[in-house]
Amino acid sequence: MRLILASAACLALLGACSNGEKTARYLIDPPMTGERVPDRLGTAELKDVSLPEYASGGEVSWQTGDGAVRSNTKQLWADDPQRAFTLTLARSISDLSGATVIAEPWPLAEPPRRRLEVRVEKALAQADGSYRLTGRYFVADEGAGGTNQARGFDISVPLADQNPAAIARAQSQAIARLARQIATLSGPGRSIRTSTAPLPRIDDIFSQPLPPLEGS
Repeated sequence: MRLILASAACLALLGACSNGEKTARYLIDPPMTGERVPDRLGTAELKDVSLPEYASGGEVSWQTGDGAVRSNTKQLWADDPQRAFTLTLARSISDLSGATVIAEPWPLAEPPRRRLEVRVEKALAQADGSYRLTGRYFVADEGAGGTNQARGFDISVPLADQNPAAIARAQSQAIARLARQIATLSGPGRSIRTSTAPLPRIDDIFSQPLPPLEGS
């Protein structure tokens, strides 16, 4: 009898642990605003977005009043955070500007004109009631005479609550704002012109007259 009761208790425990309804998963899904801006990127390959460790894990994170970053194993992102952030950002820039921005690896036969890299320094629901997204982005234009960009971003979105659903909505809005900033090549930083000086051709080098010998 005891063995039967113990077996029943184990089965009940296993059933509780495997109950998927107790685990919530949240999507990153920026809102569609209908806004359009001029295409300043053309074709661009977006490298995998670099995220802080606490933001790249599967659990939704937030900051508490003591400054600690906490999470819950039952409150998860629906997709790998780096993959979701990268794909969502690429799609948002494309939808906003009409540019062809695609997450790496580049799938088309024609190579991209530009390469885009985003390095996130903070992506956190802060204890002060705001979601903060900060970092830098870089646009490399490999064509002669092209303009490279090295710029920063510091985006703050008010949090309606500290629950994971509100955090997911705020992060989605922050990504939408970042997409607009990149699409318009705005933010603090600078533009760097790619050198336009052509490399000398090998036949031009050998066609130059030799310097006279000393004493001649």
